Amino acid sequence: MKILTWTNIRLLLILGLAGFLYAFAQVRNGQRTLKKTEVVFVGENANFVRQETVNKLLIENKTDLRSIRLEQLNLDKLESSVNQNPMIEKSEVYVSVDGVLRAEVIPRTPVARYFGESRSFYIDQTGKEMPLSDNHTARVPLVVGSLTKKMLPRLTQVLKQIHKDDFLKKNIVGVKVLDDESLELTSRNFNYTIEFGKMIRIDRKFKNYKAFYQKAVLDSTINKYKRINLRFTKQVVCTR
Repeated sequence: MKILTWTNIRLLLILGLAGFLYAFAQVRNGQRTLKKTEVVFVGENANFVRQETVNKLLIENKTDLRSIRLEQLNLDKLESSVNQNPMIEKSEVYVSVDGVLRAEVIPRTPVARYFGESRSFYIDQTGKEMPLSDNHTARVPLVVGSLTKKMLPRLTQVLKQIHKDDFLKKNIVGVKVLDDESLELTSRNFNYTIEFGKMIRIDRKFKNYKAFYQKAVLDSTINKYKRINLRFTKQVVCTR
């Protein structure tokens, strides 16, 4: 029985040639230099991070791109470096077929700003602290009061509900955290205080508030109230 037939030899030659061409292409590709870097921001919060900041991380402080060969690039390291920026949620770094080092960047999304006695920071949509930016100021509700890290996950659920709802986003400008971990909300256009109560049944309470608002605007009584109590999910109690 013949093991090395002409068919087998031809197949081995084809496989060897393909392997050689692939290795040759890899070497040639690795010796190519970058043409440029490109930063693409995904989402609506591009103002928090400058393109120049990401570019510096991508080229690792080298000023001449022609000195950077593709084989020198550690894309995982570059991506990790970009992701360490406190304004960035995540990124994807890769080299395009035409030699462009590209970073697709998703900035973090602030849903509120906390203002305390000793420090101030944003709260992002994941419930984590986010530093203030020198480049941009977000128009988000201002949080004050007795905020603790333990409360952040529950408070973030309230803040996210405000952020994703067009009406609430325009109407609610302040959140006060009381000592008993209940909330008071401040309206942009009216002087009344909204007693939200404990951070539970969030969706129901906001639905009640919007229903009250529509009715009070319609019958022109909205300016007569001083406090709007949402603590009871089956009714809204108003005080003049």
